[in-house]
Amino acid sequence: MKKTDADEAVHMGSGNVFADIGLPNPEERLLKARLMSAIDQEIKRQNLTQAKAAKIVGLAQPDLSRILNGRASNYSIDRLMRVLALLDQKIEIILTSAHAPVDTPPDRIIIGKQTMTRIGSPTKRKASADKAITRR
Repeated sequence: MKKTDADEAVHMGSGNVFADIGLPNPEERLLKARLMSAIDQEIKRQNLTQAKAAKIVGLAQPDLSRILNGRASNYSIDRLMRVLALLDQKIEIILTSAHAPVDTPPDRIIIGKQTMTRIGSPTKRKASADKAITRR
């Protein structure tokens, strides 16, 4: 039986494929996917091998490979942001209140390499959140 145009309906997506296909935690999954993509792009931009990039961020090469292949379910958003920061990327988080007046400036949190420790370093757990965040 031949398909017609009427048989194939096109549906507009929400902008989050994970929500569109009904997976749990779609916002977290989308953020992780964007962070993994940014990590991949930065490694390519710096022309690094996986081995060299893994050494820079303090991961084993197979662990970095899993991230670059989109298999980061075991990695937290925080850990992925640390990888990006250690690759010399700044991460800006903008906080706004849904109830604040429109002209209220948002809080901006900047995370960069100088505030991070290597993921594999023994001091990584000692760093407090206060030391890892720079406010503007």
